[in-house]
Amino acid sequence: AIAIVDEDRSPLTRQITGALMPPWFQVPVAMAPDQAEAAMNRGEIMFALSFPPDFAADAIAGKAPVAQLLADATAVSQAQLGTDYIRNILQSEARVFLSGSPDGPVPLLQLELRRAFNPNGNPVWFKAMSSLLNQLSLLTIALTGAAMLREREHGTIEHLMVMPLTPVEVALSKVLATMVVVLAAFIGSLMIVVQGVLQVPVVGSMPLLVAGAAIYLWAAAAIGMLLGTLARSMAQFALLVIMVIIPVIMLSGGMGAVESQPDLVQKLTLALPSRHFLAFAKAVAFRGAGIATVWPQLLLMAGLGSAFFASSLMLFRRSMSVTG
Repeated sequence: AIAIVDEDRSPLTRQITGALMPPWFQVPVAMAPDQAEAAMNRGEIMFALSFPPDFAADAIAGKAPVAQLLADATAVSQAQLGTDYIRNILQSEARVFLSGSPDGPVPLLQLELRRAFNPNGNPVWFKAMSSLLNQLSLLTIALTGAAMLREREHGTIEHLMVMPLTPVEVALSKVLATMVVVLAAFIGSLMIVVQGVLQVPVVGSMPLLVAGAAIYLWAAAAIGMLLGTLARSMAQFALLVIMVIIPVIMLSGGMGAVESQPDLVQKLTLALPSRHFLAFAKAVAFRGAGIATVWPQLLLMAGLGSAFFASSLMLFRRSMSVTG
């Protein structure tokens, strides 16, 4: 996603803007400077290309005009790749505009690059957060589902059902127990490994980041509960986990930008809590976002978790009635 701040409004800048099209970029959006900065802070755009006044006139006069590119470097690989595309497109379109031929001399243009939220372009920052997400997903889904499945295999689930406990209380005990253990591991990993060993700064609120992780754990544990209820053996559960955890990790945006995925897949990823958690974590940890900015992601994670939990509870009650 790219925004164009065009203070020149010349044929050259319009030609360059027209070349920044799919499949390399989404359709460019014209914005004012303050709008582009706010959109990047919210994570809505990855690039903001700014043309100063008299950009085309200086290019025609051979004065080496300067265009400024602001890149969201929280996703380092995508930012670097997009920067190279923009630089090549800008030079090639300016060459055609000035000489009338794509084989003309390279124009005296300069592209000043500014990396936002990660000035040194350190890939460890982004990889650390996405790796935390992957481990949270794998551990929570596997442990919650396995705990429920082992109760059934050992026959202790029937003992629980004859106790003065409702199915909701039985299910919540499995979910909350896993959430507490994995959340403690998340806090320790964040403080000791991410901040201590890897020296990754967390700009935003730590309590907000932990609260968002707890909400995501609720959603991931609900998915594990659902898989554990569907499976009839540990082997079936292992296969289900593999089928679920791969798209949860690959389509969350950690291995590749969500915007780079096909339109249909992008719509399907809206049902993945991992996508919303990674967007939330990047906004809080690297952009310093507050609750006013990230509340949609928190609401989506909580809603998806409730939907998965309700589905698993319905299947759990049905399986208990069949067993009885």
